[in-house]
Amino acid sequence: MAFKSTRLLLAAAVLGASAFGVSAAEFKPENPECIAPANPGGGWDFTCRQVGKSLQDQKLLDSTVQVVNLAGGGGGVAFAEVVNKRDDDNDLIVAASAATATRLAQGAYPGNTMDQVRWLAAVGADYGVIAVAADSPVNTLPELLDQIKNDPSSVSVAGGSAVGGWDHLKVLIAANAYGIDDVRSVKYIAFDGGGEAVTQLLAGSVQAFTGDISEAKGFVDSGDIKVIAVLAPERLPGEFEVFPTAKEQGIDAIGANWRGFYAPGKMSDDAYNAWVGMIGDLYASEEWKGVMAANGLAPLDLQGEEFQKFVANSVAQIQKISKEIGIIK
Repeated sequence: MAFKSTRLLLAAAVLGASAFGVSAAEFKPENPECIAPANPGGGWDFTCRQVGKSLQDQKLLDSTVQVVNLAGGGGGVAFAEVVNKRDDDNDLIVAASAATATRLAQGAYPGNTMDQVRWLAAVGADYGVIAVAADSPVNTLPELLDQIKNDPSSVSVAGGSAVGGWDHLKVLIAANAYGIDDVRSVKYIAFDGGGEAVTQLLAGSVQAFTGDISEAKGFVDSGDIKVIAVLAPERLPGEFEVFPTAKEQGIDAIGANWRGFYAPGKMSDDAYNAWVGMIGDLYASEEWKGVMAANGLAPLDLQGEEFQKFVANSVAQIQKISKEIGIIK
């Protein structure tokens, strides 16, 4: 399996994107709404709530963004709702990520494709983490992977994506980089969002968690979990500097999850351009730079057509990875 090339390809796509600006139109949503396609506490929920709050704080929106949690099908319920029932809603945006692209790439949203919606903008990239409960005897990623290698049935890893989804792929990348040739032996349990996955970790139902730094941060701050590896090429800045990378532990595994939004496929051009412009203006603000620093987000400045192309490339790249590990044919 050619993991190394696909890892580098995906990392380059996420982190090597260049900046593009789009000016806002005159349209202003009357009742702005953001759908988070998972239960509260996960990365999609964070994206909706933080961007909604910041848009209002920056006076880019006059109204409060209503956040609606619509869990199910790893984002598929929300995607189908937008495509089938709200296809021309100009006030609606939906949180998305590399996990969304992964499911679309693997055909996990039956009958749906990325072309049925309009892709708005990215607001950063969120590095993957592997964590354990704070009281776990495991303190390093090699310790965890040794347990998996020696007795795969003894370790269950929880994530907020479906089997074959982005959270799953991250732990498989780490396992393969450590020399676990048959990554299908890694026991992965899927939940609807990172918050639910961490809850199961704290309950002792699983032994490890795979997710993103933004969704893990609150549980680290509360003392519930400890991050044993960040899937980044080097340590993250600021308060995240205390978390070791997989790479410094001898495991060349990189996983970055972009975060952004899509909109209904028949949203008007005026509304689309306005949302793209608002999110672009927010991204360029000093406040958002602070939000990214506080939550471990890496830069990813893409809006409008360039973001649409980026997502299309991501879907193609993830299809390639998924075929290599036998998730799709």
